Amino acid sequence: MPANNTTAPTHVPDYTCVRFYVSTVSFSVLLFFNLIINRTILRVERLRSHARFVLVFHLLVSALLYLGMSSVFYYQIHLHARPVRSACLAMITVLISSACNILLTLTVMALDRYCAVCHPMRYSSTCTAGRWPWTLGALTWIVALVIPLSLLLQPDSQNEYNGVCDREQLKKGELQKVLFIGVCTVIIMYSYVRILVEGRRLGVLNRRNEAGCRTIALHGSQLAVYILPNFVNFVLTVLFKQKLIHQETKELAAVVIFAFFSLAQCVAPIVYGLRKEELMEQVGHTFPCCSYLKRVLGWTVRANWPHTQHTPRERTLTVQTIISLPNPTDPEEEETQAISVRSSSLDLES
Repeated sequence: MPANNTTAPTHVPDYTCVRFYVSTVSFSVLLFFNLIINRTILRVERLRSHARFVLVFHLLVSALLYLGMSSVFYYQIHLHARPVRSACLAMITVLISSACNILLTLTVMALDRYCAVCHPMRYSSTCTAGRWPWTLGALTWIVALVIPLSLLLQPDSQNEYNGVCDREQLKKGELQKVLFIGVCTVIIMYSYVRILVEGRRLGVLNRRNEAGCRTIALHGSQLAVYILPNFVNFVLTVLFKQKLIHQETKELAAVVIFAFFSLAQCVAPIVYGLRKEELMEQVGHTFPCCSYLKRVLGWTVRANWPHTQHTPRERTLTVQTIISLPNPTDPEEEETQAISVRSSSLDLES
């Protein structure tokens, strides 16, 4: 229904308090997961040298920075503070760059899974090569800084600042942000489509492989939660500029989307981190008090998670074929084929 044109001034709530409380609660939950997961990754050499877990580390740090700075940002708005321009620039830069790095890291994680499933031999020789995983994570941060620096360091940006650091500062460069999100979305969708095709070709992704199907469903739902709110916010802005919706409707929808997106950050450590049995086992060793998490998260992982006696054997066979150990009973060609099927199956299930 088109909005009526009225000249009477009305106060439109921006729900700053709601955004502050949601950010603070989400930050507190994510801080707990950061402490147990990231400390475990840094402590165990096998984890900190693997690209998959290094990317999880960067994803959690990015989300923690975003939610922590969101809490500070909306609290100073609630207090009607007037920070200096440099302080406002610092907050906006951290918010935009951390949000961009979340999506960039998800994109790299999708490419990482694509390489692991579709090119297992080549992936196994490069994913743990030296400091490459950490260099890749640092590269995503550098790329994530491009958008905020290009927007905030423009010559006319200093003249536009009036001492109020609010959400208007975050609305700059909407077109660039949508293009960035669109490119990342296309790459993620392409990667997962190729993973699905390869999984069906190898026969490891079918109706009887409940773990693989559950993994694809969880990852797809989590990615939708990350990506769709950005497009919805853009559509709401366009509808408001065309006077097709009221500003009250736009603000209410925006705060609901923000709460949905922020709370989704609390699920990411489970979907991308604790569902991986290698990480969950090490978390139990590092933090024995968190061993109950394995029982709680059992439904999200493979059906035979509590029965781990078969898993070491499967992984042993995978490692043996990756390093091309001789097998006296199988021909070399069958051995090469076995590695692709086994390693792809493990990657799909995790």
